[in-house]
Amino acid sequence: MTTFADIGDRLADLAVEVPSWAYGNSGTRFKVFGTPGTPRTVEEKLADAATVHRFTGLAPTVALHIPWDLVDDFKALARYAEDQGVALGTINSNTFQEEEYKLGSLTNADPKVRQRAVDHNLACIDVMNQTGSRDLKIWLADGTNYPGQGDIRARQDWLAEGLATIYAQLSDDQRMVLEYKFFEPAFYHTDVPDWGTSYAHVSALGERAFVCLDTGHHAPGTNIEFIVAQLLRLGRLGSFDFNSRFYADDDLMVGAADPFQLFRILVEVVRGGGYGPDADVALMLDQCHNIEKKIPGQIRSVLNVQEMFARALLLDTAALETARQDGDVLLANEIFMDAFYTDVRRDLAGWREARGLPADPMRAYLASGYQEQIEADRVGGTQAGWS
Repeated sequence: MTTFADIGDRLADLAVEVPSWAYGNSGTRFKVFGTPGTPRTVEEKLADAATVHRFTGLAPTVALHIPWDLVDDFKALARYAEDQGVALGTINSNTFQEEEYKLGSLTNADPKVRQRAVDHNLACIDVMNQTGSRDLKIWLADGTNYPGQGDIRARQDWLAEGLATIYAQLSDDQRMVLEYKFFEPAFYHTDVPDWGTSYAHVSALGERAFVCLDTGHHAPGTNIEFIVAQLLRLGRLGSFDFNSRFYADDDLMVGAADPFQLFRILVEVVRGGGYGPDADVALMLDQCHNIEKKIPGQIRSVLNVQEMFARALLLDTAALETARQDGDVLLANEIFMDAFYTDVRRDLAGWREARGLPADPMRAYLASGYQEQIEADRVGGTQAGWS
């Protein structure tokens, strides 16, 4: 039987990348909400992200979104991040907020628009060269709303051509990860709607192209852990975007509404070799905190991931395999559920204290005065956000 003492060292391998945009203002299709203390600059976003890492020890890197996080000197920004105690991570391109992209970006019928989308991604690679980032993440809002609106086959050909041009400019130590989303903002068809489409494209590109799995980008009832297992089996799972799907597709805090689903996913991550010092799978949050405060929302999120990883590591895999070989369906399920229902919160508190971290990071943050300080200091200027 596996005990918490058996998994303590493995838990130290956990690192969850946090997104810069989680610290800015966001909202629904109807309203972007302002929040006191919201960062006005990329540097203030990094300071908040570093605060999450300081209290949890779980968030050593910060993903950037271009052009939301555009600065004149990315090398200087990387040095600033290092001074704060974090590093710059994944670079996310953005081809969904310009007028030219109304009918698509890499899949637009106009070759000039497609070239602009390619050029933007190449500019993101230049940012990666300055920051030392490994991954370029591409998510496309491309698709159509009406039957007949676009040539579905031609759009796939244009997408393949654009991705190949971008991929060819990556250095040997850089990767591309292609995210999928089964609907929104295009509702008749989406050009990269599922893991199979993403897999087909990245497989054609080369060994440094991977699928990004956003846990919120699936239809209700989809068995996400099966997709995780399959992509790990195929060697093409490059990264996760952790969140929860109850805003139609994503952006709520990971594990907030269905922690059992998160547990099941992480069991497959561990079983498939996607976790540990030798794993190449990047774990990242992709969330917006519309009504809750940003930093507490990120702290709670990374702690949710840590707790479910601890439970997944506690799964008695030897006993489970014996039950499976014996065909004992109910015993196998019982062993699986025993790990999920194990309360590891007290053990995690002691584990943190032994490593110089607060036993309760959320309470420690709320008592630190940081939230009150940024709300007092960050008055005036333009708050960051995606609108």
